[in-house]
Amino acid sequence: MHVYIEDIGKHEGVEVTIKGWLHNRRSSGKIHFLTLRDGSGFIQAVMSKAAVGDELFMAADHLSQETSVIVTGTARADTRAPSGYEIDVKHLEVVGASHDYPITPKEHGVDYLLDRRHLWIRSEKQQAILRIRHEIVDAVRGYFNTRGFILTDAPILTPAACEGTTTLFPVEYLDEQKAYLTQSGQLYLEANAMALGRVYCFGPTFRAEKSKTRRHLTEFWMVEPEMAYADLNDVMDLAEGLVISVVGRVLDKRRPELKALERDTTKLESVQAPFPRISYDEAVTRLQAQGLPMEWGGDFGGPDETALSQQFDRPVMVHRYPAAIKAFYMKPDPERPELALGIDVLAPEGYGEIIGGGERLADLDLLLSRIEEHQLPKEAFEWYLDLRRYGSVPHGGFGMGIERVVAWICGLEHVRETIPYPRMLYRLYP
Repeated sequence: MHVYIEDIGKHEGVEVTIKGWLHNRRSSGKIHFLTLRDGSGFIQAVMSKAAVGDELFMAADHLSQETSVIVTGTARADTRAPSGYEIDVKHLEVVGASHDYPITPKEHGVDYLLDRRHLWIRSEKQQAILRIRHEIVDAVRGYFNTRGFILTDAPILTPAACEGTTTLFPVEYLDEQKAYLTQSGQLYLEANAMALGRVYCFGPTFRAEKSKTRRHLTEFWMVEPEMAYADLNDVMDLAEGLVISVVGRVLDKRRPELKALERDTTKLESVQAPFPRISYDEAVTRLQAQGLPMEWGGDFGGPDETALSQQFDRPVMVHRYPAAIKAFYMKPDPERPELALGIDVLAPEGYGEIIGGGERLADLDLLLSRIEEHQLPKEAFEWYLDLRRYGSVPHGGFGMGIERVVAWICGLEHVRETIPYPRMLYRLYP
């Protein structure tokens, strides 16, 4: 009976078949200890010469790392085993040989591993990261789907570089037309929200920033909800609930993976409501008190975000930034028009911004003046302006970058390990 390693506990004392790969092997006299993986987990298979005979035992003595095998044997509980179970091997069949596998248990440099990313993802820690990523993505979808939000994905190819072309990837479109890879689905989501009330999109986004920081990829995945009849407080409440839900889901479902990554889960368990909510003014004061060269009116850099977030044991929300450093579509604060009703959520432990959003500008005349101020082509925004001409309402939303959330929850140094095949400034292979 073929079973997956993750389900082995349901078949204790039963003869099972595991179809997978040899992750590692060691021998002790007349016993081979074979570490197998099948994509669902890792398990030790114990092969004795007495049980399988001399010929098969000798053949197994020459199996190399990542040989694909089918192993049949009896599952038994063993508290010393990492998975809590082992298999007593009765038969082994080699499916595909593996010779001179390039990623051995020794230390390798990051560039060496990234050049072999298609193989590196077979390792235990990389598998754990990708499983946690899956759980995060599933938790995000579940959070919105169970709250009345409708998935309405935005286009990846967009016709105009509405906020400038400096960080957009141009694409040759049909009949010599120019298109761009999307930076965000937000503007389209605003239109969708006027039709469906509560919507979200979830897909790849592209930023042509020539950045080499540990927080940046040129291709990443982002979830973007948008709500009609919503203000800044509604946006903050939604963001807080999403983060708490996602972290809770990973703690509930992916403890073994967090353990494999040696993640300190007590820090994740602190992610509970309410999140501290501080104004940009207060954030600047806090940074200045720490001796950082932060002047009012400037945007936060990575060191600033790190310094702020390290003051709290859970994500912190910074709201009401200077309008001059925010996008043209941000609504000004009615009480202080020099401020925008924007919100950034900074993850603790120095991981920086994971969510950015706010309340959108719903007033047609003010939006027109902001477009002019930013010297943007009005004709490119006619469809967007229609949203203010035909039944405009207060509305808002945010974007959450999945890779940064994965890096934070997994406790990773760099976002390059959070996606199967990272795209960075100098990396487009494999």
